[in-house]
Amino acid sequence: QVQLVESGGGLVQAGESLRLSCAASGGTFSTYIMGWFRQAPGKEREFLGGINRNGANTPYADSVKGRFTISRDNVKNTVYIQMNSLTPEDTAVYYCAAKPGWKSWVSEYDYWGQGTQVTVSS
Repeated sequence: QVQLVESGGGLVQAGESLRLSCAASGGTFSTYIMGWFRQAPGKEREFLGGINRNGANTPYADSVKGRFTISRDNVKNTVYIQMNSLTPEDTAVYYCAAKPGWKSWVSEYDYWGQGTQVTVSS
């Protein structure tokens, strides 16, 4: 089984930046496709973007493109999402997820973290 643990969430002011981390264990991290999602109050879960074993990214969601960047460190078994120019609309629980690297970019993710809260004040 693969375990994922997010960290780095918190309360920030609009215009500030935050970097979230997702540490993986129990599998071969360097072969995973990793993704970031978020779920805001009263809304469905939103896919933000993904990254494969070589660091190639999917297109980012329109809501975050140009502001958020996903990266990974295969030595540390960790994936990151750098979030800049935050607004109150970015307030949500942020989740990382994983799936085997042989799967399609658009296939379902198999493993999920518990999420970390990000709150952006105006």
